[in-house]
Amino acid sequence: MSLHESDFDCPHTPDAAAYVLGALEEGELHTYRAHLDGCAQCRAEVAALQPVVDELPASAAPARAPDALRERILSTVRSEAALLHAAGDDADRAPRRAHRSRRRVVIGGALAAAGALAIVLALVLSTGSGGGERVFQARISAAAPGAHATLRQRDGRAELVVSDMPQPGAGRVYEVWLSRGAGEVQPTSALFDVTAAGRGATAVPSDLHGIREVMVTSEPKGGSSRPTRQPLIRIALSS
Repeated sequence: MSLHESDFDCPHTPDAAAYVLGALEEGELHTYRAHLDGCAQCRAEVAALQPVVDELPASAAPARAPDALRERILSTVRSEAALLHAAGDDADRAPRRAHRSRRRVVIGGALAAAGALAIVLALVLSTGSGGGERVFQARISAAAPGAHATLRQRDGRAELVVSDMPQPGAGRVYEVWLSRGAGEVQPTSALFDVTAAGRGATAVPSDLHGIREVMVTSEPKGGSSRPTRQPLIRIALSS
C-alpha cells in the first residue's frame, strides 16, 4: 500500500529528519530504529530525506556544539519537519487550482528553511551521537536510472534506504544479497517493496563481517535461493 492509499498519520514522522542526520541520542536512535521496522510511513520519509543528506558537504571540519545550542537546532528541525508533514503528500505536486499557489509558497519556504537547518545540524553535530556510523553509497544499474541507495551501518546493524527505485514488477519483491567474493552469493531474509514514489527501506540482517558487497535484485514474491535477475543495486564495502 502506498502512502497515498493510507489515512494513517504517524506522529513520529518528524523525527525522520533527525534520524537521517545522525542527531538522535543513543536511546532515541534504538527506539526509532525499532519503530521503523513496523512503520512504512516513517521508512518512506527516511528514504525521501536520505538523498538530501547524502549531498551535504562532507569536507567541513567537525565541531562539537554546546548541548543547549544542539537542542535548539534539533527542536527547530523537528518543528520544520512537522510543518512539512502536516502539509501532506500533495505539497510537492503541481497545483490544480489557483488558490493553492499561496500554500505552495509557504511549503516551499518551509522546505528551504528545513534544508538550511539540515546543513547547519549536520556540521554542528558531526561529532555528536552520529559518531561511529558508516555510510556506503550504491552503484545503480542502468536498468534503474535516477535511483539512489545508501547503506548505513552502526553498532552491528545495517539499514538499506532506497529512493526513486522502479517497481519490482508484478508478483515480485526486492531481495537483498550478500557476497563474500569469488562468486559466492548469500540470500538474506530482507525482502522489501517500494512506494509509488520508489521509496523504501529495510534492515540488512547481518553484521556484515567479511562481506564484500551488498546487492539487490528483483525476485518472485517470497524471495529466491539464488538470484534470478541481474542486481539493480551494488554496494561495495571497505574491508
